[in-house]
Amino acid sequence: MDIKNAQKDVDDWINEHGVRYFNELTNMAQLTEEVGEVARIIARRYGEQSEKESDKNKDLGEELADVLFVTLCLANQTGVDLQAAFDKRMYKKGKRDHDRHHNNEKLK
Repeated sequence: MDIKNAQKDVDDWINEHGVRYFNELTNMAQLTEEVGEVARIIARRYGEQSEKESDKNKDLGEELADVLFVTLCLANQTGVDLQAAFDKRMYKKGKRDHDRHHNNEKLK
């Protein structure tokens, strides 16, 4: 799956199952909520906090997919071609950060 097709899949789902996109501010709040759910799992499962019994069955992959879904919604409703933006970002990171991490003493 590429990002362009994922954006289309989300748009198709919204048009078939939803009434419309939530407005941008609502989706931003939704995105924040979903990122918070990911953070909770990471903090409790991989960090120093103990994991509550009610959190042990939470699926990190599903929560990350929720973040992706809302991100794609925001891209669609604001006219962002996320595939082009991602490709541009990866190109920039490849040029700028080519040797950066290899030369980082903290990572050795």
